[in-house]
Order: sequence, then C-alpha cells, then structure tokens
Amino acid sequence: MKAEQLILEKLEKIEKNIEDIREHMVDADIILTEDERKLVEDSYENEKKGKLLSSKQLKKELGL
Repeated sequence: MKAEQLILEKLEKIEKNIEDIREHMVDADIILTEDERKLVEDSYENEKKGKLLSSKQLKKELGL
C-alpha cells in the first residue's frame, strides 16, 4: 500500500508541474517569424510615408 501511495503522490506532483508548464507556455502563434517581422516593419514604414490606403479608400478607387 505504501508503494501505491508514493506513486499517487508522484503523479499528483507531475500533474501540478504539467499545469504550471501549460500556464507559462508561449503560444507559438504569437511569435513572428523573421519574414513576418520584416513585413510589419515595411508596413510601418509605408504608413509613415503615406503609401497605405484604408479599405474604404481602396473600395472607392476600385469602384466598389
């Protein structure tokens, strides 16, 4: 019976550790790749230079 109790205690500790790991894991979908980071940088630069159109402006230019 003692061995079973030790196993159960260890399993509970493992479960707790897994819960802690899950709580602190980084969501891979929020990490930008180098290409994505470059696209974001380019977009900010284009915005500063006035090269971007709003969807409203684009629709107007396309006659939609």
